[in-house]
Amino acid sequence: MYVKPKDGLVIRDPDLLDLLPVAGREVPETDYWYRRLRDGDVALASAEAPADVAAPAKKGGDK
Repeated sequence: MYVKPKDGLVIRDPDLLDLLPVAGREVPETDYWYRRLRDGDVALASAEAPADVAAPAKKGGDK
């Protein structure tokens, strides 16, 4: 599941031993993450594609 921390909160990822990024990340469906959801510390979200990947590159010969 993909989760993001709620605004103003800093959430530790017990598996990767770092902080959950503001943009969120894919995490395993464990009791820990379900507790964070239940307590309102994180929210379910969808991964957003980076802007440079979303737009196709222009070819040099196009005019």
